[in-house]
Amino acid sequence: MSFASLGLSEPLLKAVAEQDYDTPTPIQLQAIPAVLEGRDVMAAAQTGTGKTAGFVLPILQQLAAGERAKPNHIRVLILTPTRELAAQVQESVVVYGKHLSLSSAVVFGGVKINPQMMKLRRGVDVLVATPGRLLDLFGQNAVKFDDVEVLVLDEADRMLDMGFIHDIKKILGHLPKQRQNLMFSATFSADIRKLAKGLVNDPLEISVSPRNTTVETVEHWIHPVDKKQKAALLIHLIEENSWHQALIFSRTKHGANKLVTQLEKAGIQAAAIHGNKSQGARTRALAGFKDGKVRILVATDIAARGIDIDQLPQVVNFDLPNVPEDYVHRIGRTGRAGSNGQAVSLVCADEVRMLSDIEHLIGQLLPRKFIGGFEPEHNLPETTLDRRPPKPPTPKKEPRGRRGGHRDGQRSGENSRGHRAGGQARAGQKSTGKPGRSRSTSGSSRDNSQGGQPSKSNNRSANSGDSSGSRRSGNSGSESAGNVAPRGRQDRPDNWGNR
Repeated sequence: MSFASLGLSEPLLKAVAEQDYDTPTPIQLQAIPAVLEGRDVMAAAQTGTGKTAGFVLPILQQLAAGERAKPNHIRVLILTPTRELAAQVQESVVVYGKHLSLSSAVVFGGVKINPQMMKLRRGVDVLVATPGRLLDLFGQNAVKFDDVEVLVLDEADRMLDMGFIHDIKKILGHLPKQRQNLMFSATFSADIRKLAKGLVNDPLEISVSPRNTTVETVEHWIHPVDKKQKAALLIHLIEENSWHQALIFSRTKHGANKLVTQLEKAGIQAAAIHGNKSQGARTRALAGFKDGKVRILVATDIAARGIDIDQLPQVVNFDLPNVPEDYVHRIGRTGRAGSNGQAVSLVCADEVRMLSDIEHLIGQLLPRKFIGGFEPEHNLPETTLDRRPPKPPTPKKEPRGRRGGHRDGQRSGENSRGHRAGGQARAGQKSTGKPGRSRSTSGSSRDNSQGGQPSKSNNRSANSGDSSGSRRSGNSGSESAGNVAPRGRQDRPDNWGNR
């Protein structure tokens, strides 16, 4: 079946042909006709299956038949969780709409807001945005939602996860009741699907791949290894296998920076992208990775959204994700467009629970491959699909003095047990709890600890890093987290800079 058979107009068919696409993907075959009919859609498709074109093409055709946007107004709103993904979607809008007289813009945090306000003043037909910056612009009357005809939530599992739900609800409250709603994502967990159905009206549900399954073109396995040997093993794998382009996932921003330093000391060109990096630094790192100047790109989950490389050969999980669905997102970065890919996970004994959750989600046990010289001293327990390993016992809390620090009582690292970086805190002495002034080495202790489960504050930081809430703040250039961030710049959630 061809794109012409889907009812697309000649200008769109010409743009598609110029990209050397001649056959629609399965998600496009189902989504394009449904969107053209004006139906609400919930579509689950693996990353790299062409889902962006699945909504961009029919939306552009609908817009071309109507009147142009009025000043400060928009006709289509596309929300994404990250700056990188927003830029990628906007690029698709420009490429596919090059032969149409339509206008578009992309807005996100980390850059000056005034040029974005000037762009919106003229009105745009398609606006691609991250939620935080969009609310900032709306609050300054730079954009009006009265004429919104279509709302798109891209990476809907992230957009509707608890991290962004509050901003999403604020935006929904200002949109016209009569509109078309489209939700596209790689995965939909049961909770997210339930929440999503409350936002769409009688949606057509599309599932190209079985829910929460991995891409068939990706070969994936794990290397059991002690945590302290992970960096050395990664360097060994890169050099032994002559990897020239690999995407490495780190659970934390501090861990990403530390790993880049270790790789560069070994003579391996590497760069990191995460929420603490400026937009310019992230763009340069990604460009260097795509053109081969940067051999290894180390990223956190939310920063990796928007990385679109058709033939990325290797993805490495330096740390397993706290959320098992993120494993599917991660390995979906390789094995695209029919090419084969490899997904390698370096797993220590502390991560057995995360490993088991991932294996239950994808319905298969990951093969284990031991590397000579890197056999773990701390054995990685065996896992089965019949039952999961028990959760580690929760340590008893020690008596505390007067509470201090964060409003929600959350403390990080050693301070959560009443200790200071240089030794035992005096009895009853309060911690300062001032953001950005960490008096302990909590960021380092979390990333370098040997054995035992991550602390409660570590889990919270890691989770909020990519899926936790966004909260309004005075800084219009950052995507805030919903919870008060643990002390220290390195411990901020990774969606801190995405507004």
